[in-house]
Amino acid sequence: MANLIDTVCIVGAGPGGLALARAFKNLGIAFDVFERHSEVGGIWDIDNPGTPMYESAHFISSKTHSYFSDFPMPDSYPDYPSNRQIFEYMKSFARAHDLYPHITFNTEVTSTSFEDGAWTVNLSTGERRTYRWLVCVSGTTWHSKLPGWARDTAEFDGEVRHASSFRHMDEFRGKKVLIIGAGNSGCDIACDAAVAGDKAYISVRRGYHFVPKHIMGKPADVFADQGPNLPLWLQQRVFGGLLKFLNGDLTRLGLPKPDHRVLESHPIVNSQLLHYLAHGDILAKGDVERLDGKHVLFKDGSREEIDVVICATGYEWKVPYVDPSLFSWKGDRPDNYLHMFSRSNNQLFGLGFTETNGGIYKLFDGMADLIGRTILSQRDDAAAWAQLENRIKSHEPDLSGGIRYVASDRHATYANIDALKREFKALRKHMNWDEPKPGYFNPSAQPALPKALEVA
Repeated sequence: MANLIDTVCIVGAGPGGLALARAFKNLGIAFDVFERHSEVGGIWDIDNPGTPMYESAHFISSKTHSYFSDFPMPDSYPDYPSNRQIFEYMKSFARAHDLYPHITFNTEVTSTSFEDGAWTVNLSTGERRTYRWLVCVSGTTWHSKLPGWARDTAEFDGEVRHASSFRHMDEFRGKKVLIIGAGNSGCDIACDAAVAGDKAYISVRRGYHFVPKHIMGKPADVFADQGPNLPLWLQQRVFGGLLKFLNGDLTRLGLPKPDHRVLESHPIVNSQLLHYLAHGDILAKGDVERLDGKHVLFKDGSREEIDVVICATGYEWKVPYVDPSLFSWKGDRPDNYLHMFSRSNNQLFGLGFTETNGGIYKLFDGMADLIGRTILSQRDDAAAWAQLENRIKSHEPDLSGGIRYVASDRHATYANIDALKREFKALRKHMNWDEPKPGYFNPSAQPALPKALEVA
């Protein structure tokens, strides 16, 4: 094996870590993966301590657009696979590409330091190792955020929790439930509350455009991908009109009118919440003012008696084992060049610190290959690295795709997937690196899943 100083440390064996491991094997780069849990899959393993996964969770993008390159999900999987099916898919991916031998499980990277061109990596076992490169791929949904009023529960007789602690709708049986936030997880959990709770409410600060999971019998992302290539302004007009035709005026359900146009925020892909609102199984409320005894007071002056408050209010994107000054930041989000390259340290990379409007796993594959090629340039080709280093320092790409995203922490580093793909292609052209073709990532490996899960 190569000397550790010419080896990469990958932190995390979730989807991004697995994509990196396969890409580095493909390019002949020596690497180690450290995973604090006992299995691959990251958040998709519901037994992983701290995961925000819940029993009813499914993909919000379809299997057609959300698989690793050269490793499609089984035909027997539904359009929107369950969390259990995605977890099995992750394990089958790791087995098929023989990634398990490269992963050290039950071992956390507790801290790192960079000195004299090398990373010192401290492990929870007490061991200390040295690496030339560090890739942070430890995920973005491990450090929950709560609204200010939810941190002071002394005057509240009920229970206040972050959504990351929720697992099953049975937790709502016999209770009056309030969900805070209408992101995709918040909407899912609100639907569980509508089914299982004695009463259910969802608190929504701003209006959203709700995308049905199927349009004309096709998954929404497949429908959009097969549509005509229209200018952005026309896409917004046509798609906005289609959603209004399908969903009607959402204010009739008590939801606020959206203060932004279609595509200007992360898509809410949910077909059930509007159904439950229309049937009165859940009621929409405005922003919360404070907690008071058995009640929650809202800013419109109304109050409701509540037993359980679930805050689906997002996460801080922390990298606790790296000196924050080695990344640049926008709010609480790393602001890496093309969402990969640290602007402060050439031997530091991030993968997975990306939120976009499309399927992410193929994107991970492309990013992992680009990180790998960058490492090879640093190791073997000083001229190529000088060319790339200059681009990282001087190039300021527009990843908005011409869209004016909502001014919020969530959208501080949000990227339009088509704009991001164009920039990846431009980088490959600039560096004279080939675009990965079908079959680039081991075409012989195919998913081998337990039969019981193929149709689960």
